[in-house]
Amino acid sequence: MSGEDRQPETPVPGAEGARPGAARPSPAAEARSAPAEGDPLIRLEGVTKRFGPHTVFQDLTLGFQRSEATVVLGASGVGKSVMLKLILGLLRPDAGRIFVDHTDITGLDERQLIPIRQRFGMVFQGSAHFDFLTVYENVAFAIREHKDWPEEKIRETVRQKLATVGLEGTETMLPEELSGGMRKRVGLARAIAIDPEVILYDEPTTGLDPVTADTINSLIVRCEREMQTTSIVVTHDIASAYKVGDHLVVLHEGRIIADGTPEAIRQHPDLRVQRFIHGDASLTEPPSEGDLP
Repeated sequence: MSGEDRQPETPVPGAEGARPGAARPSPAAEARSAPAEGDPLIRLEGVTKRFGPHTVFQDLTLGFQRSEATVVLGASGVGKSVMLKLILGLLRPDAGRIFVDHTDITGLDERQLIPIRQRFGMVFQGSAHFDFLTVYENVAFAIREHKDWPEEKIRETVRQKLATVGLEGTETMLPEELSGGMRKRVGLARAIAIDPEVILYDEPTTGLDPVTADTINSLIVRCEREMQTTSIVVTHDIASAYKVGDHLVVLHEGRIIADGTPEAIRQHPDLRVQRFIHGDASLTEPPSEGDLP
């Protein structure tokens, strides 16, 4: 995406700031019952996943809190995208269990997983648009898959979701006519089309210039706040992690080596964490406080 010609990005209404000033939740968000405090919506318990001789996760336990954005950080190949597939039931763990809202999904078949997956929206790393469909049809696709709505309601919902991501008037455009940032935003509009409880983001800023990446980060924050979604973002983009994350998790060789708030991760004493967040493999000791990012 980074090498393609980009059209000028349309300013996104309401997406300028990061977190201050809570926006009014959507009707779907207001309809959700308040969960017990500290009760994770999604939990991995003792999960091990292998591909042949390669162990991706070893006895991994991790919870994702409701209505929070958790960012999972780690080097390429550490298993971040595998974690998303495990949560959706697209892959099964070799050991351990995965819970979605107290339901153990580990042994569910494809039919039983349908209502679980309908609670999720997914923003793919490569956007995953249908190249032969217009922007309108790409966003409407998710609605038609899961809802038996009249076309008028689908049309109004698509219009609203495109407006949310700042893409009014793009309904008739094809994916090949969009810039990289616009494609990401169409992907987000499709992910939120059915007002999911959880949105999974697979490397949402990969291949984007810094300004466009920041626009995507602001949209992630906006969706979390307005829709009260639970967001799980996997990335190796430190700037993105600090902006969107309420909670950060750092993976290394199949295990969690750091888990906490952005500030806690920024000051974490583990040298592997500091090398990663500074992008400096030559560090031999944690940086002083004045050198922290």
